[in-house]
Amino acid sequence: MAERIVPLSTTLVKYDNPILVTKHEEKKVPAVSKDKLHEEGHPRPRSTAILTDARRETEEILNTILPPKEWEEEGQMWRQNVSTTPATRLDVINLQEQLDMRLQQQQARETGICPVRRELYTQCFDEIIRQVTINCAERGLLLLRVRDEMRMTIEAYQALYCSSIAFGMRKALQAEQGKSDLQQSVEELKNEKMELEHQIIDLKQRAEQADRRAAETRLAEERKHTEEIAFLMKTNQQLKAQLEGIIAPKK
Repeated sequence: MAERIVPLSTTLVKYDNPILVTKHEEKKVPAVSKDKLHEEGHPRPRSTAILTDARRETEEILNTILPPKEWEEEGQMWRQNVSTTPATRLDVINLQEQLDMRLQQQQARETGICPVRRELYTQCFDEIIRQVTINCAERGLLLLRVRDEMRMTIEAYQALYCSSIAFGMRKALQAEQGKSDLQQSVEELKNEKMELEHQIIDLKQRAEQADRRAAETRLAEERKHTEEIAFLMKTNQQLKAQLEGIIAPKK
């Protein structure tokens, strides 16, 4: 396998140089490995074996937490594993500076929902997990659980946010449809109101006409009654005068 030096990637997680992965196994004369030599009579020192096993276990845990990157370029398969180099205090300071610089370069929002800011902080947290896992694998696995729980919580909030948006859109459409129905009902009620107002005006006119006719009829009856009374009084006086004229000669 060959290595090549590539420029720093856009991620904040520290990776080793890419390694060329051969697609087809080439026929080679089997070489005796160091492990084989140790097994055949050249035992390794116990401390070296323990360190090798611990490093291999750490690499496996790191590859589980942060899987290697694989891609194909010009018919060749390349793989890039996460770095197993322990971090120093200077590396942590550089990580903080890189985080601040990329937040500014990519114009991440300081508040509110920002996918860019979230991605950069996720990369920073993965790099911290890598650094911690190299020193203490158990602590790194615990941080992995915390990271996965945070992701699950954020995904749940995202699902809730999307469902709330869909619910709001449905309610808005229902409100818009209800608004059109209400507007139609308002127009119908306005037309009904206008018809009722016309009926009120018509009834008022009829009532006024009926009042005028009743007043005219009452006046006519009063006039007729007055005339009848006057006629009867006149007739009564005439009859009284005639009666007195008849009675007077007899005396």
